[in-house]
Amino acid sequence: MRTKIKFLTLLLAIILSATTTQMQASPQPGSVSFQVFYDQLSPYGQWVDYPDYGYVWIPDAGPDFVPYSTAGRWIYTEYGWTWVSDYDWGWAPFHYGRWDYDDYYGWIWVPDEEWGPSWVTWRRAEGYYGWMPMEPGISISISFGRNYNNQHDHWMFVRDRDIERADIHRYYVKQNVHDRIIKNSTVINTTYIDNSRHTTYVSGPARDDVQKVTGRKVSPVIIKENNQPGQDMRNGQLKIYRPQVQKNNGIQRKSAPTRVTDLKQVKRPSERKATSQPGIVNPPGNSRERQPNMINPVNNNKAKPVQQKNVNPSNNKRMEQLPNTVPPPEQQTSSASPATECYVC
Repeated sequence: MRTKIKFLTLLLAIILSATTTQMQASPQPGSVSFQVFYDQLSPYGQWVDYPDYGYVWIPDAGPDFVPYSTAGRWIYTEYGWTWVSDYDWGWAPFHYGRWDYDDYYGWIWVPDEEWGPSWVTWRRAEGYYGWMPMEPGISISISFGRNYNNQHDHWMFVRDRDIERADIHRYYVKQNVHDRIIKNSTVINTTYIDNSRHTTYVSGPARDDVQKVTGRKVSPVIIKENNQPGQDMRNGQLKIYRPQVQKNNGIQRKSAPTRVTDLKQVKRPSERKATSQPGIVNPPGNSRERQPNMINPVNNNKAKPVQQKNVNPSNNKRMEQLPNTVPPPEQQTSSASPATECYVC
């Protein structure tokens, strides 16, 4: 009898141990793997095996695409300033992972598992706000101390009173005043700690500061969970898909894109067709929101890198504006008329 009891006890211990190991090896409830990125983004771009990064995504958004600039807007949420994209795929690359720039391939997205309202660095100057995508592998604290190099200018600036505009693409400041703005600016290092996800976000401009310069109350938009890939903005709420993402841990079957394009077959941005067009994510209280025009760069004629990573182009000039450009603060008047469309060159 005692032998039988010992046997049953041992058997129960083995079962419990196996169950515990399986639970630890499996993703947590409601979590997904990188496969969701590989599958959901494939129709809108190309996955390539890129030196140093592994699988990265190159969007088929046309030569005019710039992350956190093209086809989207800033809204204020409990996490800080949050980028709302008009692209169907915007729920992923603007809230997970980081963007990097290659002289030949243009903007590439490196996936990661942390969700955030945006992954950008912010700056504040008298009369202006500016932001720039954080590079892959750069922590928030390090991004605060990154030196500005006007040869590698990926900053976007708007007048501070324009930060909330739904058509913010019409108010970007031309590149030739970036140096002056940067020299008189400071990094916005305010953060938000998300205890539920054990992550810290850069929250951007202070709510009180924006209310002061715009003369309008800034009411936080509520973020709700979406149960499928995508986002929807209406009635003062942003529904967005933001699952917990698990990296490959060696126990599960490693996820990978179904189709990987050889780097040698990837064309320049100016030669790729824009198969991914932005839709409309309706901002609250604005029924006349229209599809923004795109920002058009000229062709980049540098030699094609295949084996080496070339992150920051030395000839990547950022913004040049048509007549009636945004004047610096000392030349601004009280007129609320918008600046004309800005163009990357």
